[in-house]
Amino acid sequence: MELGVYTFGEVTPDAVTGQTVAPQQRLSDLLEEIELADQLGLDVFGVGEHHRPDFAVSAPTIVLAAAAARTSRIHLSSAVTVLGSEDPVRVFQQFATLDLLSGGRAEIMAGRGSFIESFPLFGLDLEQYDELFAEKLDLLLQLRQDEHVTWSGQHRPALRGEGVYPRPVQQPLPVWIAVGGNPASAVRAGSLGLPMALAIIGGLPERFAPFAELFRAAARRAGRPEPALSINSHGFIAKDSQRAAAEAFPAMKATMDRIGRERGWPPMSREQFEQSRTRRGANFVGSPQEVIDKIMFQHQIFRHQRFLVQFTVGTLPHASVLKSIELFGTEVAPVIRRETRS
Repeated sequence: MELGVYTFGEVTPDAVTGQTVAPQQRLSDLLEEIELADQLGLDVFGVGEHHRPDFAVSAPTIVLAAAAARTSRIHLSSAVTVLGSEDPVRVFQQFATLDLLSGGRAEIMAGRGSFIESFPLFGLDLEQYDELFAEKLDLLLQLRQDEHVTWSGQHRPALRGEGVYPRPVQQPLPVWIAVGGNPASAVRAGSLGLPMALAIIGGLPERFAPFAELFRAAARRAGRPEPALSINSHGFIAKDSQRAAAEAFPAMKATMDRIGRERGWPPMSREQFEQSRTRRGANFVGSPQEVIDKIMFQHQIFRHQRFLVQFTVGTLPHASVLKSIELFGTEVAPVIRRETRS
């Protein structure tokens, strides 16, 4: 199994100290996190795209390009690229450039996005949310297949055989489809034969098993080889379970409560948080052994080939984030790779 980390580059007040790290410092810390993950032999680091004051990254490819210069083997992915509000030509060019700079380590994780700020920012109609994504995904896939593309759609000027450059090292440039709670998105990924990143950040993991089955069944119907599946979740690792929970809870609660106020969720209670840390909960917060046990439990459900964890759900001390990545790379990853090796 491939193992990795993803982040949105939080710039929110520390729930304990009340202090907020400046965006410049947060990006510096983020590059150090990616560099450490590379040194530890983790497989993937993903950086999300947001257009909000609580996240420092609106241009993932720039951050990933800076990381490419400081790393040697780790794959560098968006998590996600909000494709519906992007120009697919520019997305392809940017990631092809990243692929060249990194020696063939770039990945696109394309999603519709759980936040919507980019749509009014770039003058797009939210009523066309899914239509925009589907059309732009179609163009992106043609761009990675052909140097010269003839294409027309409803939401972008047509291409009439123009060349799109540069071309990446990887042929084809990897494109993953990020899926939350939409079954149609899982079917679309499988039908296209694209790997799927399934986000599980709440509820019982087994409730998401039908998404994996829809995904694989769609690939079979389309006559495609079974694509890879990633599970993406929240977590935090410390030497012992109590320490992990004590440090992660204030940050996670602050973040989930803030987003909940926007979306109508009730505040997170400590009881809910503790339930989420159990084997059948969604969050990977605990000791290395607890995280190992939970990954293996979910592997029995999903048979997934990749697991990515977001350690910075809310602002945590940089040293604690680095320690969490270290424990993931040194104590969790070797066991998971051994146990899932086929």
